[in-house]
Amino acid sequence: MRLAGKTAIVTGGASGFGAGIVRKFAAEGARVMVADLNAGGAEAVAAEVGGVPAHVDVSDAASVADMAEAARAAFGDLDILVNNAGITHRKGPMEEVDEAAFDRVFAVNAKSVYLTARAFVPDMKRRGQGAILNVASTAGISPRPLLNWYNASKGWMITATKAMAVELAPHGVRVNCLNPVAGETPLLGAFLGEDTPEMREKFLATIPIGRFSTPQDMGNAACFLCSDEAAMITGVGLEVDGGRCV
Repeated sequence: MRLAGKTAIVTGGASGFGAGIVRKFAAEGARVMVADLNAGGAEAVAAEVGGVPAHVDVSDAASVADMAEAARAAFGDLDILVNNAGITHRKGPMEEVDEAAFDRVFAVNAKSVYLTARAFVPDMKRRGQGAILNVASTAGISPRPLLNWYNASKGWMITATKAMAVELAPHGVRVNCLNPVAGETPLLGAFLGEDTPEMREKFLATIPIGRFSTPQDMGNAACFLCSDEAAMITGVGLEVDGGRCV
C-alpha cells in the first residue's frame, strides 16, 4: 500500500499504459481519477478500481479546467498527476505529415503538459508537495525513422520534465518521466506502420529483453516514482524499455 491515502489523476487512463498505471495505483491504495477522451472507457476502468471517471480533452484548456474542478470536488487536494495521454501520426516522411496531424500531436503530447501544469501546480506549490509524472517515450531519446514529429514531441516532454523539476523542487513538488518502448496499446499499429507478425518480429529484434513494454511494467515504474520511496528523485527520465536505448 505504497500510495495509501494519496489522490491521483491519470490522463489517458482508459486503456493501454494508462489503465495499467490506474490499476497499480488503486492496488497500492490511491484514490484515482481516470481521465480520458473515451468517456465510456474511463467509466469502465473507474468502476473496476473504485475510482472516479472524467471525460477530458487534454489539448483543450476549458476541458482541463473542468477536469481540475471535478478532481477538487472528488478529492480536495491532489497528490499525483500522471500526464499519460498521447497520440502519434501515421508513419511517413517528415515533409508528408500534414499540418493538422502535426498540430494535433503537439497539442496532445506537449500542450497538455502546459495545461495541466496551469491547472494543478499552483495548488501543489501552496501545499508544498506533489508528484507529477509525464509519460514520454524512448522515441524522445533514440528517434525512429518516419515517426519524426512524434519523436520531437516526446523529446519536448523529456526536456519539459527537467525544466519543471528544477523550477518546482524548491516548492516540494517532484517531476519525473517514463520512457517506455512500444507496447500492446492502441498506438502499436501506428508505430509499426502495419501490425503484422513480421513487423512485430523486426521491432522486437531491437529490444534486448525481447518483448514489448506492458501496462504492468508501466504501472510498477510509475508507482515507485510517485511514491514517497522516490522522495529524492526528480528530473529523471526512466527508460522502461528492456534495454532498447542501451
